[in-house]
Amino acid sequence: MTAVRSTLPDDARKVACEALQDTLVDLLGLSLIGKQAHWNIVGPRFRSIHLQLDEVVTAARTFADTVAERSAALGVPPDGRPETVARDFTLPAPKDGWVRDEDAVRVMVESLREAIGRLRERIEATETADPVTQDLLIAITADLEKQRWMFDAENFPRES
Repeated sequence: MTAVRSTLPDDARKVACEALQDTLVDLLGLSLIGKQAHWNIVGPRFRSIHLQLDEVVTAARTFADTVAERSAALGVPPDGRPETVARDFTLPAPKDGWVRDEDAVRVMVESLREAIGRLRERIEATETADPVTQDLLIAITADLEKQRWMFDAENFPRES
């Protein structure tokens, strides 16, 4: 059943909505690993990284909503159920328990780097199929690259 009719041809809609669904899972997962690190971070840079993690979580949740609504607008119901995210999410995540500040930074840099790489592939895939979806993915990529840069700057060697 299709409750919403798409303005895209079926093959283009399939490409766009697959990219959107995969992005939705990555974003929901990023928000969860960001919160996990946020709750469990310890170390001398606790406060600044704790707050920075919340920025990533807020961005990921906001973008997830936008991505899900784009999929719905194209006539494909988004799937953000916990079991879907648990099954399909494969980005690096923090281990359980307390997370040292440098480990939280490392895992966020790795996760964001992988998410950005996947987004770039989806940007390429949606170029012809749906430039509107492509534009949305480009905007998400730009913001996640900024977040990755900010975390990566935390790894810069400090002078004694």
